[in-house]
Amino acid sequence: MQLIAYILIYPFLWLVSILPFRLLYAFSDFLYLFIYRIFGYRKKIVQENLNLVFPEKSSEDINAITKKFYHHLCDMVVEAIKSMSISEAQMKKRYAFTNIEVLQKLEKEKRDLIIMCGHYASWEWIFILQTYVSHKGFAVYKRLNNKYFDALVKRIRARYNSHLITTKETVQTLKDVKASGELSITGFVADQSPKVDKAHHWNDFMGIKVPFYTGAEMLAKDLDMAVVFFDVRKIKRGYYETTFKTIAEHPKEFSNYEITDVFKTFVEAQIKEQPEYYLWTHKRWKHRDKVPAKFL
Repeated sequence: MQLIAYILIYPFLWLVSILPFRLLYAFSDFLYLFIYRIFGYRKKIVQENLNLVFPEKSSEDINAITKKFYHHLCDMVVEAIKSMSISEAQMKKRYAFTNIEVLQKLEKEKRDLIIMCGHYASWEWIFILQTYVSHKGFAVYKRLNNKYFDALVKRIRARYNSHLITTKETVQTLKDVKASGELSITGFVADQSPKVDKAHHWNDFMGIKVPFYTGAEMLAKDLDMAVVFFDVRKIKRGYYETTFKTIAEHPKEFSNYEITDVFKTFVEAQIKEQPEYYLWTHKRWKHRDKVPAKFL
């Protein structure tokens, strides 16, 4: 069944991917009608999240943010599909870096890197970063259930020397690369919600106490990897701009969870500036009522 689904869906995805951008975003507008207007995909979750973190906003404000968010979500979907065929020149034009020298400086110092970001604006085209540095690139991801689509996503990322690895593979993979003498750069979308029984750190996120993943920080300290945040902004439809912000050049000098808290502050600043670009469909605050007494 997995192969049949792949055979049936892949041609459609390829056709969408080769559309000119004008038609691509027309398709995104069409998709918006289905996802938001007709099916209301996770609409209740989106509005619950927005009301939770923005109690001061009116219902009109919440509805306006919701509509803008769904337009952006559909743009991200079609841009992910576009990754199948987009040229290097187009991607560089549409996903720009304002201060790539921050990473190039660390590269000259022979530093392995961890790049952290939140579910904000777009992370789909970040792998074009590999054309500016010589590090071997990795991104931590959750394996897709369909092995054929999983292989497709891996092939797309591998176009620019970037490789997808699961959480379980991360530690050993990076240790092996370090032992080989090759530099690595690893991306973490690090604002997901961990399981409560595995959470070591809780803090306020948008004013609400929730658990945080600390794996990126612990790995940085264990393997002495510099930590950088990539602050991505949507300039206009189909165009993004990323600014790198160094969190820790020498992570062992930081107290436990200090790096995670700095990362959290950066993500909060993005959300407060333009909330419509955060991924409100994921249940970031689902554990807010389960705070252990020692974290209160």
